[in-house]
Formats: sequence, structure tokens, C-alpha cells
Amino acid sequence: MKPLNLCVILAATLALPGCRSRVVRVNLINTSPQPLYTIVVDYPGATFGVNRLDPGKTYQYPIKPQETGVLKIQFADANGHTHNASGPELHQNDEGAVEVKLDQGKAVAKLRLLL
Repeated sequence: MKPLNLCVILAATLALPGCRSRVVRVNLINTSPQPLYTIVVDYPGATFGVNRLDPGKTYQYPIKPQETGVLKIQFADANGHTHNASGPELHQNDEGAVEVKLDQGKAVAKLRLLL
């Protein structure tokens, strides 16, 4: 029985490195001199949000896209006006980072994937 147990443990140990979760880290960066409000990020399969992002601050959130689709960003400026922007296309199993620079009128997103 011992050789069988050893084989099972060895097989599980060898398979372990392939079992990692692939995520995309979304970095929301407020580049404006005023706060931004009600930031909503819609990505393939889910959504997350931030109530307030102060000037010069970054909010980081890991996502795991469940399908293919475009990243969508909605936010309100300091005067309460709503703005919408589209980011890069994400795919299931993507791994890397999306940097979203927001100011009072727009959001610009750049995707960097790990290969």
C-alpha cells in the first residue's frame, strides 16, 4: 500500500504548479486634481466598483474574465457628470494588468498581458 500512496502524492505534487489562477489586475488611477465618484468597471462575466477615488490615488482589483468581452468603465466627475469609456478586449484565462488612467472627462485603459 505504501508505494501506491507515494505514487499518488508524487503525482499530485507534480501537477500542482499547473494549478494557478490566471487574473488580470485592474489599476484605476485618478490623474486629475479632484476626486472621482461611483466608478464602475464592467468586465466579461462580472462587475466591480469604487465609491470614491481621491486625486493621485490608485485602486487595484484583481479580476478573472470568464468570457471574451470589452472592459467598460463608467464614472462621475467632481461635478456629478457621468462619463463612459471602453477599454481593451479581455479573454478567458488572460493574465496581466490593465492600467486605467482617469481624469475629470475621460478614462484611458492599456492592457499588458503576461505570456
